[in-house]
Amino acid sequence: MLSIRGLHATYGGTVLALRGVDLEVGDAQVVAVLGSNGAGKSTLLRAISGTLRRHRGRVDKGSISFHGTDLAGKDPAQCVGMGLVQVPEGRRIFTRLTVEENLRAGGLGQRDRAARSAAQKRVLELFPVLADRAASRAGLLSGGEQQMLAIGRGLMAGPKLLLLDEPSLGLAPQMIGRIGEVIREINRQGTAVMLVEQNATMALAVADDAFVLDVGRVSLSGPAAELARTDAVQRLYLGHGSGETGDGAAAARRPAAARTLARWSE
Repeated sequence: MLSIRGLHATYGGTVLALRGVDLEVGDAQVVAVLGSNGAGKSTLLRAISGTLRRHRGRVDKGSISFHGTDLAGKDPAQCVGMGLVQVPEGRRIFTRLTVEENLRAGGLGQRDRAARSAAQKRVLELFPVLADRAASRAGLLSGGEQQMLAIGRGLMAGPKLLLLDEPSLGLAPQMIGRIGEVIREINRQGTAVMLVEQNATMALAVADDAFVLDVGRVSLSGPAAELARTDAVQRLYLGHGSGETGDGAAAARRPAAARTLARWSE
């Protein structure tokens, strides 16, 4: 479905964010992309969805193809029309609009009324709370409900591949588990998912394959269950074998992030 080969991307023509990334997403797969802050995860999603230029970034080398079509030069609207839909980090819902209006906005690109109706039915079945809060302003929803709305708005466009950027960010553990369940259900219904996450526990639990980015390069890749058993992933992302207590995964990410910043400054 999605094939990325030798991808290099920069910001402002000087800051190299991606360095020869190779990555694939197969039909009906959930693929996780892990990495600490600054690893290039969000840059990767922006390059795929056509939004990188809006962040003063550009693809310098390499290729991205979706179902065999080269995405070079495609703008975000064209990508959405092809079935590539990104749900950005931080939800980015329209807080002054109601839940229903947010969902309608997500379906604006769908010209087929029946397709819009089917998409909305799907979203409300996945997230019944959105039906209950349809007339509420989105800014009054809880963090978890806002994340549900953000994903639901993305699904209104009828994606073939849904790009999720840090959907667990700022959520309570119980809600993170619920979001993970929804991702698997979205996939079971026929939509492929590319999941960018720092919460490796959730991401590896729902993914088929996973890639680990380290300073813009893929340092590890393979079936998610196998990566979860590797020493490097357990130490850096799952908090095992580190001697830490409490939030071991977060504690393990801190030295990884420090190494990332050190490399950038070299």
